[in-house]
Amino acid sequence: MKISFRKPALAALLSLVSSVALANTYAEHPAAEKFIQTVSQKHGLDEAHLRSVLSQAQMQPAVIKAILPPADPKVKSWKNYRARFLDDLRIKKGLEFWREHASTLAAASEKHGVPEEIIVAIIGVETIYGRVTGSFQTVSALATLAFDYPPRSALFTSELEELFLLSRDQGQSPLVYNGSFAGALGLPQFMPSSYRRFAVDFDGDGKVDLMGSPADAIGSVANFLHEHGWEPGGTVAIKIKSARGDLKKLAERIEPVLSVEDVESHQIKPESGVPAGAKFAVIDLVTPDRPTEYWLGFQNFYTITRYNRSSFYAMSVFHLAQTLKQARKAAGG
Repeated sequence: MKISFRKPALAALLSLVSSVALANTYAEHPAAEKFIQTVSQKHGLDEAHLRSVLSQAQMQPAVIKAILPPADPKVKSWKNYRARFLDDLRIKKGLEFWREHASTLAAASEKHGVPEEIIVAIIGVETIYGRVTGSFQTVSALATLAFDYPPRSALFTSELEELFLLSRDQGQSPLVYNGSFAGALGLPQFMPSSYRRFAVDFDGDGKVDLMGSPADAIGSVANFLHEHGWEPGGTVAIKIKSARGDLKKLAERIEPVLSVEDVESHQIKPESGVPAGAKFAVIDLVTPDRPTEYWLGFQNFYTITRYNRSSFYAMSVFHLAQTLKQARKAAGG
């Protein structure tokens, strides 16, 4: 799962990091001390335990570097973004993953109404089926962002709190978790809050393990999408062939609030018929020096953006899912 950020004042941020975080352990950091007292009182966690864990957490300059936007950002390109996730490796490994876990995927799809190919595509986009889950110690990454990244300190303080609660739920030290620079965990890259709320024991072994159990990852992705409003049998997206005038203004919102009347009033011609009564958004996929692609994004497209709040991300998941489905069918799967 991706977290989005605004560009901070870099000089002030680095000054804060160097003057506070590098001088003390996190157990001595003023913001960490407040965190320890708050979490202890709120959840009954032992202050000495919290302080001991945070004294072993290390400030991670690489985390700050990874989370900052580039100094000279390039224009967003749908063509380039799509190519990153519809590559030969993901398609090959996706088909292998689907074959290996076919019965689990079928069970998760039947229970939650989410197509198998969508589940497979999300795990592929997130970690290439567990090949790239991240190597940052999660408590250190989250402590760095909670206490030394002011623009998003509230979000990551909450996620650090959730990590301590997750470790209590699972009966293990917070220090054992490793994941992305932003604290995402396991094959599906759930943040600790999503792990606690949406992850499920789908292999029936009595524990939830998104790092080591593909079955739990499959069931958890399906459950996440179901809980965020997936419509079984519903359309994800339909490409727009043409329209009257400029669709850019219509594409300002990603929520599916437009209707068939809007299609008619703007003379939008989609590649296939719009389901009766369906609501949708107009999605713009921009590539420099190329005509912008416009699509109708329905409730299920919006649901995928709850996993990662990006129309590029959601469309890449949809396209990878369709590619995998067609390749599997061609192979007789």
